[in-house]
Amino acid sequence: MSLSTSDKLKVEVRGHTALVTIDNPAANTWDTESLPALRDLVNKLNREDAIFALVMTGAGDKFFSAGADLKLFADGDPKTARTMAEYFGEAFETLADFRGVSIAAVNGFAMGGGLEVALACDIRIAEEQAQMALPEAKVGLLPCAGGTQRLARLAGEGWAKRIILCGERVDAATALRIGLVEEVVPKGEALTRALALAEQVGGQSPGAVASCKKLIHSGRDIEIGSGLALERDLFVDLFSTEDQREGVNAFLEKRKPEWKNR
Repeated sequence: MSLSTSDKLKVEVRGHTALVTIDNPAANTWDTESLPALRDLVNKLNREDAIFALVMTGAGDKFFSAGADLKLFADGDPKTARTMAEYFGEAFETLADFRGVSIAAVNGFAMGGGLEVALACDIRIAEEQAQMALPEAKVGLLPCAGGTQRLARLAGEGWAKRIILCGERVDAATALRIGLVEEVVPKGEALTRALALAEQVGGQSPGAVASCKKLIHSGRDIEIGSGLALERDLFVDLFSTEDQREGVNAFLEKRKPEWKNR
């Protein structure tokens, strides 16, 4: 039985670790096929007693993941926005609740939903050339897959505001300094380091790890649920504005957007 229902998510089992590769050229974007596939994959892994850890990386050497395919939002349809917001929420919240340990091997650009999937993992290992951002506001959108909630909890409210509100992109060294990632390694070594860390998980009691993870999360998850729901609602609300359509279409047309603030 294949663990993944989509060719855009490649899965390889190595001992007690499931290696998941985001493989959707050219920028490893997320869409209506790969997001439900991730949700279903994690649910399957939760039922596999021999799987203790999950490592996620991106195919190629340029992108970990560039997030959502913006072409999906070009027509400004709120129904599409709601569908995508729910797909993102279901997929990344399922990943965040994976009973084992999830590790993101960030091997390149992690932008928008690409950074948000890394934020949903327990641990992030970044290569020295990696760059991270949540640039949704530049195209009239907002992060709808946990970015506004999880980034502030990891890096603090000030850095969350710099990255989200000011559109600031951070390099791997800065990400390490502010607590966005746990380790920086040379180019090409993130996956090796992540797999080694996952191997350490194999030396722990899976039941104890699952319980410890639940306890660590309990303090924040009491409130994060309402924040995630509000995040998705506000994302859909943007599709009632002119600036949403202007932002997405300006990006697709490779021109500077003309904001009207309405």
